[in-house]
Amino acid sequence: MKGIRVTTPGGAEALQYAEFDRPAPAAGEALVRIEAIGVNYIDVYHRTGLYPLPNPFTPGSEAAGVVEEVGSGVTQVKVGDRVCYSHIGAYAEYSVVSAGKLVPVPDGIDSRTAAAALLQGVTAQYLTKTTYPLKGGEKVLIHAAAGGVGGILVQMAKRLGAYVFGTASTTKLELVRQAGADVVIDYTKEDFEAIVTEKTGGAGLEVVFDSVGQTTFDKSLNCVKPRGMLVMFGQSSGPVQPFDVLRLAKKSAYLTRPSLAHFIADREELLWRASELFEAIEAGAVTIRIDRELPLSSAGEAHTLLEGRNTVGKLILIP
Repeated sequence: MKGIRVTTPGGAEALQYAEFDRPAPAAGEALVRIEAIGVNYIDVYHRTGLYPLPNPFTPGSEAAGVVEEVGSGVTQVKVGDRVCYSHIGAYAEYSVVSAGKLVPVPDGIDSRTAAAALLQGVTAQYLTKTTYPLKGGEKVLIHAAAGGVGGILVQMAKRLGAYVFGTASTTKLELVRQAGADVVIDYTKEDFEAIVTEKTGGAGLEVVFDSVGQTTFDKSLNCVKPRGMLVMFGQSSGPVQPFDVLRLAKKSAYLTRPSLAHFIADREELLWRASELFEAIEAGAVTIRIDRELPLSSAGEAHTLLEGRNTVGKLILIP
């Protein structure tokens, strides 16, 4: 089979399209014939070595396809089932996955949508339902609100009745409006902290969802109200620098850095989160925007587009 290998972490050129043996499922595993692969920023972190993996490795953390073969003892899925999953090794024509990590794809959702939605959509679900359970009338700031997770976060927050501030660059502001944000902020020209302060009368926000990191952290923390929460779930601008934890005492603020893996480790919890996501998509409450599809052999191009912020929606690789 063909797929992508990384032998030495580095730039987009580290993604080498190669031929290697098709894996066979062991006990408790299933072989999935991949139909669509979602490209995520964590794939970049793996490729560069920021989040190191043992070399060589096949990157990719999200895909959808059809179960081709199952190992002994597998009861969760059967041959022919349409599934999606979040698991390392997705940049390939076939992948072996623990059967407990496979999520059934509803008939009304195609493989491209499933591959585009699962990781980012379940992230938005756990952030708004568990990390900070949003309630109607609460005020929230969502950074990178035109991005993959950000755009879904806006839609889910509005579905829960929240008042949403969203930041984006000039060319992506309309996407944030379309997602339903109440206040749209051009971070290239406007001071989001000043706008939040003005719009809330200085009261601040219940929660800020920040995937940007270094360049937004200080002002994001300033935006939360007393006993409010800052949720850091990414660092696209770089890691947050060390800081004095006593800064939190000024407002008795909460700071958390959740990771998806801890919210889907249990199969029952994974299926609950995914089912809520897919129900929202099928109901039209959440729209998954796909920027473009590229062949798997163009994974390097996909990473270049993603890192250059030259996408509007999800990038999909097709084996």
